[in-house]
Amino acid sequence: MHVVVLGAGVIGITTAHFLVEAGAKVTVVERRPGPAQETSAANGGHLSASQARPWATPSVPRQLVRWLGQAGAPLRLPLWRWDPGLWRWSLRYLSNCLPMRYRANTRALLTLAHYSHIMLQELVARSGIAFNHHPGGLLALYRSSASLERARAEIAALSGTGLVDDEVLGADECARIEPALQSARDRGLLTGGVFSPKGATGDAAQFSRALAEASGRRGVVFRYSTTVEGVECSGGRVTGVRTSAGVIGADTVVVALAMDSRSIAAAFGLSLPLYPVKGYSITVPIDSSEARLPHIGILDDDRKVVFARFGAEFRAAGTAEFAGFDMRIDHRRIWPILAAAQELFPGPLDCSTGETSASWTGLRPMTPDGSPVLGPVPGAAGLFLNTGHGPLGWTLAAGSARAMVDVIQGRSPALDMAPYSAARFRAQ
Repeated sequence: MHVVVLGAGVIGITTAHFLVEAGAKVTVVERRPGPAQETSAANGGHLSASQARPWATPSVPRQLVRWLGQAGAPLRLPLWRWDPGLWRWSLRYLSNCLPMRYRANTRALLTLAHYSHIMLQELVARSGIAFNHHPGGLLALYRSSASLERARAEIAALSGTGLVDDEVLGADECARIEPALQSARDRGLLTGGVFSPKGATGDAAQFSRALAEASGRRGVVFRYSTTVEGVECSGGRVTGVRTSAGVIGADTVVVALAMDSRSIAAAFGLSLPLYPVKGYSITVPIDSSEARLPHIGILDDDRKVVFARFGAEFRAAGTAEFAGFDMRIDHRRIWPILAAAQELFPGPLDCSTGETSASWTGLRPMTPDGSPVLGPVPGAAGLFLNTGHGPLGWTLAAGSARAMVDVIQGRSPALDMAPYSAARFRAQ
């Protein structure tokens, strides 16, 4: 079986590796000159086994009103802009904020994240690749008693699922787990936190490059600097992929093209409700011995900013901006991220600015309910989707890839695929 994987981000690379491990002949097509040069290039770095949550929460409608007109708001949804696609997507998104849907969507995400955690552990053990992986847990911080109590209530509600083993902590316990938080605790910035022992951090781009090299040694062929123009079918079955370098014959095609997955699906009559949500990060070089910056992954839940350390680099990432396909860096969005980092960890970042740090932005392919789209495209035998992971592509990559390989090879996946099927959108 010859499988062509479209896209060499963390989703496409991980899928290709699981496929070649399963005995398939694999070709990866990527328009950039190398792997992980778009959405996977500089993300937040968190592997959130039990902190994965949909962005469509019951509190979002109220928060959106409060954030209106704020250039630095964590979520910026400009519904006044002429963008019918955004309006349609937003209606679906807001409908998923209903408590009943939020609970179902949360369970779907946590199920896939838990499975992905196991699959990534096994993959790393088999491959031995290095990517600044730090499996020391993740710590979500809460600045107010109200936000901490909401987190406590949600953990209690999820306790019977077997998917969450988080621990609610006071400010002193947070500083004990991560000594770099002692200053924030002493200044009264923390009320408490939630520690997720299965969480980890890792450089998704470094992982993708290393796994691409390992996959290449196993026979995966990479067609870089090659643009996908379409998928060819005959008699209702995939026969190949049209590219800027000619047609590549294929028995099976896996679409892992982030936002560009929409056009491939649309050619076969499938409308994917994906919208590009712009996120930002800054990466600052640091002394690897710097003790005033955290060693484990940190989420500032009230500011919606994450922090991760990769050897001699420190990264802060966050925001959700609905700006279409605008890839310009708006420093009004960078400043709140940097300010949150400087407030929690004063000293080593004081001289950093949005202009002097390595600023990055990427477009995350978001579904209205927060779960990815995994599975076959109806009416096109051999065509499969692995896309729409939003801000959780790194967390969900290994589980999504393993499940897709099982589906492609006719095996029953270890998890129910219905919550990730494109068919679910008919009910939204």
